[in-house]
Amino acid sequence: MAGGWIHLITGCMFSGKTDEMLRLIRRAEIAGRRVLLVRPAMDSRTTDGSVESRSGVAYKALTVQDSGEIPPIVTGQRASVVAIDEAQFFDDGLPEIAELLAAEGRSVLISGLDQDFLGRPFNSMPTLLALADQVTKLSAICTVCGADATRTQRLVGGRPAAADDPLIVVGGMNDDRYEARCRAHHVIGSARGATSDLLWDQLPVVYE
Repeated sequence: MAGGWIHLITGCMFSGKTDEMLRLIRRAEIAGRRVLLVRPAMDSRTTDGSVESRSGVAYKALTVQDSGEIPPIVTGQRASVVAIDEAQFFDDGLPEIAELLAAEGRSVLISGLDQDFLGRPFNSMPTLLALADQVTKLSAICTVCGADATRTQRLVGGRPAAADDPLIVVGGMNDDRYEARCRAHHVIGSARGATSDLLWDQLPVVYE
């Protein structure tokens, strides 16, 4: 096996990242490649056993708890194309795993949010952006003005989420807690409690 590479597909919510990844998976299958798609257990929007885009396109997938589970599964299934959805929800070991798979000559497709709801780089995504051989950055449509959207707006009770709200709230397929926004209309609400330089490291994770 030769010619491994990493292709990262990123952007804000509603930009079509999963649709683009599934399109590339279908192309790989037409070319006779053996494909494995994995998803993080944290992503509870759809049932185990598949990844589904917001447009309704679905593909079979395996759910894993952490990135360290991926290599033995890949080896066992003899996959030459490894697709990883919702990369921002994986642990910090994902970039190393992606590099390992590419070094073995495999094609690695990775999809994930580049920024969290605060507009900051999301978990290991900056490292994956730096390591990727190819990056596809997609935009959505701002729900306020109709311009290109590059940010994800989280809403709580119809108002912008506060700066110290939980960092991760997994949104559903038809969720009104998130909107795509342009830079000008992306709003971060005032913190509900005291803030400090260490606040970002203290934000909890919420599953809903």
